[in-house]
Amino acid sequence: QVQLVESGGGLVQAGGSLRLSCAGSGRTFSSYHMGWFRQAPGKEREFVARITSSGTSTYYADSVKGRFTISRDNAKNTVYLQMNSLKPEDTAVYFCGASRYTWGSSPAVYASWGQGTQVTVSS
Repeated sequence: QVQLVESGGGLVQAGGSLRLSCAGSGRTFSSYHMGWFRQAPGKEREFVARITSSGTSTYYADSVKGRFTISRDNAKNTVYLQMNSLKPEDTAVYFCGASRYTWGSSPAVYASWGQGTQVTVSS
């Protein structure tokens, strides 16, 4: 198990950028595959991006391809989500999660979650 804390959310105009961070505590961080998910009011949590434990492979939802980039620095126990060309549709609470599985983009695959950070994109 690992404790996760997201940060970096805020209010930004459409077309702007934000960089989210997910800080993990504990010695097991580097053994987990990490993912970013988001949840808008009244909707289910949806997959945004994920990265393997070593950082070798990344995967993205079609809605964010070409705009978002996930990365990690295991030496700092941190995962990042660089968000560019933001749209109002990106408005949501963003969560990071930790998974033991190499595959899978469902929230059910992730065992640990952070508290979330709010991202609001105005038009």
